[in-house]
Amino acid sequence: MKADPHVQLVLLDVQAHDLELDRVRHRRTTLPEAARVTELETALRKLADRITAAAVEVSDLELEQRKADADVDLVRQRAAKDQQLLDSGTLNDAKQLTNLQHELESLGRRQTELEDIELEIMERLEDASRNRDALLAEQAQAEADLAAAVQARDAAMSMLAEEEATATADRAAAAAGVSADLLALYDKLRADNGGIGAAQLHRGRCEGCRIELTPVDIGRIRDAAQEEVLRCEECRRILIRTAESGL
Repeated sequence: MKADPHVQLVLLDVQAHDLELDRVRHRRTTLPEAARVTELETALRKLADRITAAAVEVSDLELEQRKADADVDLVRQRAAKDQQLLDSGTLNDAKQLTNLQHELESLGRRQTELEDIELEIMERLEDASRNRDALLAEQAQAEADLAAAVQARDAAMSMLAEEEATATADRAAAAAGVSADLLALYDKLRADNGGIGAAQLHRGRCEGCRIELTPVDIGRIRDAAQEEVLRCEECRRILIRTAESGL
């Protein structure tokens, strides 16, 4: 293949713009701001599960407390009724009076037990409520952090989009000066060689594979016509001669 030496030099500009586009696209996929958004979204989902569990625990304990309160009230009412009957003086039978006193003592012990249970539930409910409220505060902070992270990510993405648009336009302008067959060869080699299809020959070394050319290869290149499109014998990339090629 043959091409004007100036056109071959332009191919290095195309390569530079393609590398810039690769850099921008790689940054988009590895953007720290985007990773931070993903991290916070994952944390918020986990936090939401913990909040749901904490809310269920609080709800269950509130139900337990209402039942404990009702049990205590029931015993108190029964004791108050028995005490009222005892104080009324209407009972004259000694056995009935003894039984009533025993029942009051039993109700007193039962009330103490139930009040202890009620207090234990209240303490557990207080701890559960405090845990739920702490998780809700953590969620609010995480949501604020996420909003800030999304804003930072979108700003970074917008900047990358501008850089990509500029590089794309510059690449198109440079590629317009390259023949279709040379550009097609370059694109194929670029796809096969990690994004680099054309490389400068710099002081006897291919800048694509970074290997020093042999004296035989240097002599071959030196003797080749300026219009000849050369290829590196090692990596097969298009080899562009410049004033610094060392020929």
